Amino acid sequence: MNGLMVVDDEEGVRRSLKKVLERDGYRIILAENGEEALSIVRSDGRDIETVISDYRMPGMDGLETLIEIGRMNAEITRIMLTGYATMASAIEAVNEGIDGFLTKPFGNDELRAKVREYNIKKRLKQFVSEQVLAELQRSGTALLPKRLNVSVLFTDIRDFTSLSERLNPAELSELLNRCYFAPLDNIIFRHNGTLDKHIGDSIMGIFGAPVGAEDDAVRAVLAALDIRKEIAEINESIPEAESRISVGIGIATGGVMAGIFGSPRKKEYTVFGAPVNLASRLESLARANQIFICGETASHVENLVRMEKVPTPFIRGFARSPDVFSVIGKR
Repeated sequence: MNGLMVVDDEEGVRRSLKKVLERDGYRIILAENGEEALSIVRSDGRDIETVISDYRMPGMDGLETLIEIGRMNAEITRIMLTGYATMASAIEAVNEGIDGFLTKPFGNDELRAKVREYNIKKRLKQFVSEQVLAELQRSGTALLPKRLNVSVLFTDIRDFTSLSERLNPAELSELLNRCYFAPLDNIIFRHNGTLDKHIGDSIMGIFGAPVGAEDDAVRAVLAALDIRKEIAEINESIPEAESRISVGIGIATGGVMAGIFGSPRKKEYTVFGAPVNLASRLESLARANQIFICGETASHVENLVRMEKVPTPFIRGFARSPDVFSVIGKR
């Protein structure tokens, strides 16, 4: 995937950018307006890695074009180009999730470097959460291990083995990526959580690391409620009952050790501690569409959600079984 599309109503600009960017091995595609660009993405979107669009164009402007392209293919790096740079347009572009912003005039070397930089950042976000990436950029150094108070969320598909046996590999991949990982990851990000990892069909999210806030537990529980709602809506769009997804969710709150851990071959930002183990155990205990939270988490959300205390279960690895609550819904 090395396609790069330039969208500009001026032919001279399109040709100039094509000549410069071809040096870096891109397959250059040219479009003279937003409508043409959208048509190209619809027919050839899987091979397009980057789109650079002028801001001021007749008809659909550059920001509208890039927003729509993002809806069509979220993996495309989107860069806005303008000679009318204002703080308002820059803020608007950032708020809409545009990956980069280039202002005219610029040198050829600057253009090539910025395109590489924005593409690298886009790819890093697939492996490193936006919160971790932002903290690394802010500090300029590695995230040193430290103790933090966090809320950890685990979600897992119920009866996944049976589901995987009923579907062929292509069907299973499409179902997981489109109906599970993509929407649930987005919910975690939307609630300012850190996507820690995917473990098989499990998702682990952290609320409170690398940067904590007073409402970490609240955001974790609200994310869980949104996940349950999202799965229900997705299932309504799946006609085959055997292909529908049901999940169990567990959340625990407490002190952990957070930082970048691993070997010279692979490192990752993650957390260790009792809340991680407890959240995982609660997720395992939860039946389809249940959200189980620990007593500490419950103390932070008791005025916001309706919940019921669960008969104290035996939880492996804990000398004294913690209080467990099932979240029913918002108050």
